[in-house]
Amino acid sequence: MTELLQKVRVIDPVSEIDELFDVLIADGYIREVASHISDITSDTQIRDCQGLVLGPGLVDLYSHSGEPGFEERETLLSFLQAAAAGGFTRVSILPDTSPVIDNPALVAQLQQKRAEGHKSRGAEKNLSPLLPLRQSSVTTCSPAPLLHIWGAITVDVAGKQMTELADLASAGIVGFTDGKPLENLALVRRVLEYLQPLGKPVAFWPSDRQLTANGVIREGTNALRFGLPPIPVSAETTAIAAMLELVATIGTPVHIMRVSTARSVELIASAKAAGLPITASTTWMHLLLDTKAVKSYHTSLHLDPPLGNSSDMAALRAGVRAGVINAIAIDHTPYSYEEKVQAFAEAPAGAIGLELALPLLWQYLVETEEFTALELWRALSTNPAKCLGQKVSAIIPHQPAELTLFDPEQTWKVERKSLYTLSQNTPWLGQQLKGHVVQIWC
Repeated sequence: MTELLQKVRVIDPVSEIDELFDVLIADGYIREVASHISDITSDTQIRDCQGLVLGPGLVDLYSHSGEPGFEERETLLSFLQAAAAGGFTRVSILPDTSPVIDNPALVAQLQQKRAEGHKSRGAEKNLSPLLPLRQSSVTTCSPAPLLHIWGAITVDVAGKQMTELADLASAGIVGFTDGKPLENLALVRRVLEYLQPLGKPVAFWPSDRQLTANGVIREGTNALRFGLPPIPVSAETTAIAAMLELVATIGTPVHIMRVSTARSVELIASAKAAGLPITASTTWMHLLLDTKAVKSYHTSLHLDPPLGNSSDMAALRAGVRAGVINAIAIDHTPYSYEEKVQAFAEAPAGAIGLELALPLLWQYLVETEEFTALELWRALSTNPAKCLGQKVSAIIPHQPAELTLFDPEQTWKVERKSLYTLSQNTPWLGQQLKGHVVQIWC
């Protein structure tokens, strides 16, 4: 199939381009990019893309899949549909499923299940690698995002015994993480030593759970005002400081997940200035909301780490723009309605985000001119890929068409029938959003 996208706004962080172009796509490749393309075949589908944005496919560093074990929250199919609808061409699932992804056999099962799911769907609809996606009232088909799998560092992500790291690495995992705090620093040190020759990314979530205790909101005046148990900044910063000391000693590159405080940004900036081999990410909701939002006691605002104070949010935004925080992660965490209908402090922490992140980040960061379009797209595409040791191609001829087409003006309502995820745990449920993904290529 050949498509000509006319007058589309091309945002390419690889080439540092934000300009209007015609883009010709054929057989999964970019064939031409020019100010005007007229030499096309008679079967070319011409699309007027004025007002639309074309960028590299978005890359999510880490998110939760309900399957296996919690299919009522999310299946692999619904997860991939949600990712495609949100503009993601690569997604990575965390290992805290049931059973935990801590052995090569389960990695192989998940890879096979994904392949079989597409095969059976193709047999029904003759659409083998495609996912059915609604656009307004029309059902179209979009390629399935590439699914990456994080392998657990410890057995059952229990933080006690290392998994067979070399076997997992050979099974095709994208990298290693428990997705949970690992507080045994002697074990962390051993892991960093063992992982050096394997050449796989490793991600840690630094958090001191003793300091966290039963807290559910970042320490500060709003914690007092809302009567919720606080979590001190030091619960994160002391754990990050310890992690940085180990990296300085051993030298194994590390990715620091879920950065949420201003002081953490300072620590990471200093470590990078000193030459430590680290990258870092924050989550999309920590860039958009702070503790003031918790006034509603909406359980989808119960996150871990919690939303920061306004100074934390400002520092995280500045950190992303400066490159101190390399990437924005989605950390999609689906829960059923029944699980979330509890008191704020008792509800499980987490919120969905794959279908919401790009529209909301664009609306509140790009349209307000706090971020440039290139800065946001870089933090959602090329930089997350780099954190995983991957590359994203420039939008130039002869490169694979791994792309996201986005309409920043299209409005839609966040409701069950408009979402592909099986869960609805988001504070934006029932609200009108501006910005919608039109299509992905991958």
